[in-house]
Amino acid sequence: MGIFDGKVAIITGGGKAKSIGYGIAVAYAKEGANLVLTGRNEQKLLDAKEELERLYGIQVLPMQADVNPEDESEERVKQVVEKTIEVFGRIDVLINNAQASASGIPLAMQTKEHFDLGIYSGLYATFYYMRECYPHLKKTQGSVINFASGAGLFGNAGQASYAAAKEGIRGLSRVAATEWGKDNINVNVVCPLAMTSQLENFRESYPQAYEKNLRAVPMGRFGDPEKDIGRVCVLLGSPDFKYMSGETLTLEGGMGQRP
Repeated sequence: MGIFDGKVAIITGGGKAKSIGYGIAVAYAKEGANLVLTGRNEQKLLDAKEELERLYGIQVLPMQADVNPEDESEERVKQVVEKTIEVFGRIDVLINNAQASASGIPLAMQTKEHFDLGIYSGLYATFYYMRECYPHLKKTQGSVINFASGAGLFGNAGQASYAAAKEGIRGLSRVAATEWGKDNINVNVVCPLAMTSQLENFRESYPQAYEKNLRAVPMGRFGDPEKDIGRVCVLLGSPDFKYMSGETLTLEGGMGQRP
C-alpha cells in the first residue's frame, strides 16, 4: 500500500530518463500514484509510460505538450487537464518541473527570444497549469509543488532569463499559498541540484568545470533525482506536510544556504 494509492499526480517534464522529472515520477509511482506526464518528445513519454506501468503497476497518461509564445500553448495545457479528468476523474498533486532556458549567455547579450524561452516554458507554464488545475485541486484538497533554482536565489552569472523565470515562479507560488490556503491546498517550491543526463554531458565536455562545481557542494556529490528530489516531493504532496505552504526548500547538499 502506498500513500498515493488511487490518487493522481501531474508531472510536467516527467518523461525524460535520467532527469529530475522522471525521478519524481518513479518516487510517486512507488507510492501507488497514477501519473500524467507531459513533455515535448512523444517517444520519451511513451518509453516512460511503458517502464513505469511495467515496474510499478500504475497507470500513466502521456501528454505531448510544450508551452511557448504560440497562442496554442494555453489551449494545450487546458487539454492536458481536461484529459486528466476524463481518464482519472481527479487531480491530487500538480508538480511543475518543466523548464527550458538559454544558459551561459551574459545579461547584456540576452535577446527577447532567450527571455521568451525561459519565461514561457517555466513561468507561463506554471501559471497555466496552476490556474487550470485549481478547481480540481480544490475538490481533493491537493498540493502544488513548483520548481525554482539557486540560479535565481543567488544570481548565477549567465542565467538571467532562467533566474527571472524561477524567481517569478517563487512569487507566483507564494501568492497561491496565500489565496488557496482557505481551500486546504498547500503550495511549495523546490530548488534542486541533481545528477541528470544533462549534467553527465557537462562532465564529459567540461571535466574541470564539472569538478569545480562539484567541490562547491558541501556534501561532495550531486543529488539523486529519485531519492534526493523525488522523495521530498512525495512528502510535500502527502498529508503529513499539509500545514507547510509558501516555503522554498533548497535540495542542494548544503550549497543552498541562505538567511
